[in-house]
Amino acid sequence: MAKPSVAHVNITKVNGTSTDKTVDLLAAEEPLEIRLGFGPHDERLQKSISVTMRTPGNDFELALGFLFTEGIIESADHVLKIQYCTEVNTIENLENIVRVELHPDVVIDFNQLQRNFYTSSSCGVCGKESIESVKTVCRFNAPHNSFAVASSLILQLPQLLREQQSVFEHTGGIHAAALFDHTGQLINLREDVGRHNALDKLIGACVGKKIVPLHQHILLLSGRASFELIQKAAMAGIQVVCAVGAPSSLAVALSQEFDITLVGFLRDNRFNIYNRPDRIEV
Repeated sequence: MAKPSVAHVNITKVNGTSTDKTVDLLAAEEPLEIRLGFGPHDERLQKSISVTMRTPGNDFELALGFLFTEGIIESADHVLKIQYCTEVNTIENLENIVRVELHPDVVIDFNQLQRNFYTSSSCGVCGKESIESVKTVCRFNAPHNSFAVASSLILQLPQLLREQQSVFEHTGGIHAAALFDHTGQLINLREDVGRHNALDKLIGACVGKKIVPLHQHILLLSGRASFELIQKAAMAGIQVVCAVGAPSSLAVALSQEFDITLVGFLRDNRFNIYNRPDRIEV
């Protein structure tokens, strides 16, 4: 039975000098450990590579998207299967550990993987080193004949996203990543307490459907645009990224390096374009 994405919590509401006992709905948050099974069929090895705090749901997509955006796999064909680990120490950990069985031919550079983790978390590297690290693993370059998007369509995206955010509707406290085609049609949407998890779930769904690279699509982020999110977008070949919040300076630098149109502060019928404004027709 899948874990719920919403938790019920008893609270006390205070309004001026009056109080009221009631039940509130919150976005669920639990750890997810990702383990790799790799090596020849007769000599399989296992290694834990990540633990993230996530909202339960679409866990296999989260694992697939994480492996793809970290450069561990190049396609869904590199994965034999994904399953929950049943050998856990407590009942609470059921469905909190996933094992991804990789194809025996997949070679993992764990040293490079560790460097990628340091880059994503900005531990001990400068901005230039971070961008260079992404360039070493990114597989897709923007095509010469890029598509253009009308500004009127861009302005509609936040409302289109809000109308489809089921968990946000109940809790008001969750991030979302949504993928639209160039006509504004919603292709997919994922929600999570972690903005990076929401995007990994979204990209993982696309990897599973074998529709990457996403050159002709628009990514909408419900919050700010960080370096890590632009890095993941670049890994998926996304050319237009729109964020409701602000971008960071390194996110802008990375968008320039990978020729990504970056939009920020997309709300209240306005937005800022930080790179490649020619893709948006005003």
